[in-house]
Amino acid sequence: MQLWRAKARAFSIHLSISVLVAALAAALVFWLWFPPPFRALSGGRDLFLLVAGVDVVIGPLVTLVVFNPRKSRREKWLDFSVIGVLQLAALGYGLHTIYGSRPVHAVFEYNRFRVVHAGDIPPQFLARTPVGIKALPLSGPTWLSLRPLVGSEVADYTMQAMGGVEVAAHPELWQPYDAGRAAIVAAARPASQLLARFPQQADAIRQGVAQSGRAIDALRFLPIQGRKGVVWTVLLDATTAQPLAFVPLDSF
Repeated sequence: MQLWRAKARAFSIHLSISVLVAALAAALVFWLWFPPPFRALSGGRDLFLLVAGVDVVIGPLVTLVVFNPRKSRREKWLDFSVIGVLQLAALGYGLHTIYGSRPVHAVFEYNRFRVVHAGDIPPQFLARTPVGIKALPLSGPTWLSLRPLVGSEVADYTMQAMGGVEVAAHPELWQPYDAGRAAIVAAARPASQLLARFPQQADAIRQGVAQSGRAIDALRFLPIQGRKGVVWTVLLDATTAQPLAFVPLDSF
């Protein structure tokens, strides 16, 4: 009984430390790399829960198994050091994986917005990034638009998209968001159409309108496509095309 009480105490201490470290990692992931709504659009929440869940559970469980109060102080510190290093290495690898899958841009792709992730852009394409645009920003996605395609480019980029590299993932097409403002406003539709098309989602739509700070008649919308087919809707200022709010609704 004494042995298991000691093991339980060591387990609890290790679990508390692991939860604290996971909370700090969560702040990094969810407020810097995957700010809302991209934690849902880009799968950041699921990735982090998998990484942190395994790390938080396995470390304390190993401590529960190996801890023995009869061991010398040196043996205990050796056990804790090995477990801690392995646990931090696993967490570091997991965070590196999440970092490589973070959203870097929300790009207007002619009839929608597409979330572009760090891993979506072939490394050899990065040198094509226009001056003034950061290819792989660290602090959440930036809003961009694409220059118009001309001539045979339409077929060329369509074929590349079929091969797995979406049009929005080509840096040579990127331009500042403001440069595409007129095209964005023209492509977007009146937000009032959402209530007519999706009456069952009226509460979510009205909540998004309230968050935008605009009347519904002053808003337009476009779908925004994330990872693994996840689609939400972004509400835009009808005049400036400024993104104002998001609705968890596939509006295609």
